[in-house]
Amino acid sequence: MVITHLFTSFIAATSFGVIFNAPRKSLLRCGFVGMVGWIIYIILVNNHYDAIPASLISAVFISAISHIFAKIYRTPIIIFSVAGIIPLVPGGISYDAMRHFVLNDYNMAIQLAAKAFMISGAIAVGLVIAEVFFQLFMKAKHKITSRNT
Repeated sequence: MVITHLFTSFIAATSFGVIFNAPRKSLLRCGFVGMVGWIIYIILVNNHYDAIPASLISAVFISAISHIFAKIYRTPIIIFSVAGIIPLVPGGISYDAMRHFVLNDYNMAIQLAAKAFMISGAIAVGLVIAEVFFQLFMKAKHKITSRNT
């Protein structure tokens, strides 16, 4: 079961890297970022976390890994973060919400749409949190290095 999650999340993230024209040398890294984010999500959900905080935590890790890869490989961070976040996007929930709207089951449709919206918001907040921490880290690092020289 875990191997299936590893494989499919890697393929999904790598495929979106291809769709977004990521450099070929970055495709495996894009897949790795998506795979790590999805595995963190699955571990949290299996340990009784709700999908919303699990998505938030996974997005923070995805963004952090994307920042590290962007620095190491001198590549724009967007290449890794967009491809890496794809496995977390609540497409199935959004589809179910639309299906329930069409079937006139408005109560369930609104519940599902609200959950999809909150998961999407959690992903966005997770990306921002990691970005803020990274900027604070870089600012502190710059202060330390400028003080020593």
